[in-house]
Parts: sequence; C-alpha cells; structure tokens
Amino acid sequence: MTSEALTGAGPRGRRSTLIQAVLILVGIALFLGFIALGSWQVQRRAWKLELIERVDRRVHSAPVALPPVAEWPRVDAAGYEYLPVAATGRWLADKTVLTQAVTDLGAGFWVLTPLARDDGTQVLVNRGFIPAEQRAQWQGGAGLGGTPDPDPVTVQGLLRLSEPGGGFLRRNDPAAQRWHSRDVAAIAAAQGLPNAAPFFIDAGLPGSPVAAAGNASSWPRAGMTVIRFANSHLVYALTWFGLALMTVIAGVYVARYERRRNAGSAAASTFHDTAP
Repeated sequence: MTSEALTGAGPRGRRSTLIQAVLILVGIALFLGFIALGSWQVQRRAWKLELIERVDRRVHSAPVALPPVAEWPRVDAAGYEYLPVAATGRWLADKTVLTQAVTDLGAGFWVLTPLARDDGTQVLVNRGFIPAEQRAQWQGGAGLGGTPDPDPVTVQGLLRLSEPGGGFLRRNDPAAQRWHSRDVAAIAAAQGLPNAAPFFIDAGLPGSPVAAAGNASSWPRAGMTVIRFANSHLVYALTWFGLALMTVIAGVYVARYERRRNAGSAAASTFHDTAP
C-alpha cells in the first residue's frame, strides 16, 4: 500500500478534505446565524411584552393636555401612542375628510374633523365611524353643519400617530378626496391647515360610554379604537432555533457519512493491495 493511500493525501483525498472543510465552515456560519436570529427574536419578544404592558397602563390613565408644539418633533410610538389626551378648540366642520375603515360594524369611513385651538394650531380628531352608505351625508362636514363651529368644545381621546402613504396597494388621492389611511400631513396640506399637529386624536376613551357626535342616529360612532400588537416573536424564535438544531443534525449526518465512506475506501484499497 502506498503512503498516499494510507494518509489520504492523494488528489482525491485532498479534494475530499477541502470539501469537508468548506461544509464545516458553512455549517458553523449557519448555526451561529440561526442562533443569533433566534436570540434577537427572544429580545424582541421581551420588548414587545413590555410595550404591551406599558400601553395597557397608559390607556387607562387620566387624560392629559396635548404635547406642546416644541415637543411635536419628538412625539413617537414608544412615548405617546394611545396616550389619553384632552384638547379644547372649535370644529372646522367644512374641512372634514373621510378615510376608509373596516371595523366590527362593517366597512365604512372614519370622520376626521380639524379642531382649531386658541394658540393657532390645529389637531385632527377622528370623531368616529360611519357606514359606507352615509358617505355623501358626511363628506365635507355636511352632517356636522358644514361651517366652522363658533362654540368651543373639549375632546377627550387617544393620541394616535399618522398613517402615511395610504392602504395596501392603494395610495391616498387628495385631489379626489379619496383617503385610504389617516395621513395627517397629507390631509393637513389638502385641507389648508398650516399649523396642524403631526398626530391625531381618536375620540373616546376605553371604558367610557360611546357618545354620539351630536346627531340623533349616534353617528359617527366614537370610542372604537382597537389596541392590538402583533406578537409572533416566540414562533419566530423557535423557528430559528429549530433551524440551528437541524443544522447540527445535518452536520452529524454528513460527518458520519464521510467517516463511513472513508472507511470503505480504505478497506477497498487494502483489499486491492493485498490481493494476489
């Protein structure tokens, strides 16, 4: 038997060794990558659970004044989303817009009316939901009188962040007054609101009676904010850790296969070398 046959140092042996080394490196990289992704999802889950708990405490707190204008650039989801607030001003009914909505009551629209405050700023208020067949009645604030309201009102509700861009595969069309999302900046620009807040208010507080918006049929229907956070991080984490385990199993299988193949090759070489 030659020394190359014994050591596996021939061309085929060197090529096999190189392939094994590459497979080992790829397996280690995949394993570490899957473990890192799984750990990241565990961290995301902890963050999401903390966020849900924080928001749950927040929505049941007493209403506070709107953030001051100087603070508007720093209003974000972590610190302000679903914060109970109260604002006083006068309705600009003629600048009302309708945005498409799907609720437990069916398909329809949200009625968004600007509230003009004494400091010269405006804040959009989602006054509630109306069925689709009432669109003509409420378009442009017709159902609210259609003119600015001279009497001040105080609105309580939850602070919500803007929903820019539109809906799924549907972009807002300000010129045609077709709104698929509550895009505060776009609505403010289309309705001529130069000092609008970068957020809006969902009228109504959790646990409070749903108040009518000043009409006999109780439309718009306020207090329909749905507070829901997707939390699939545990499923994602188990998926990544499962892939890491599969990588280990595959590596063990390949290693055993290569060991048996090399043992078979060595035995075959020994047989040929010792045959008469």
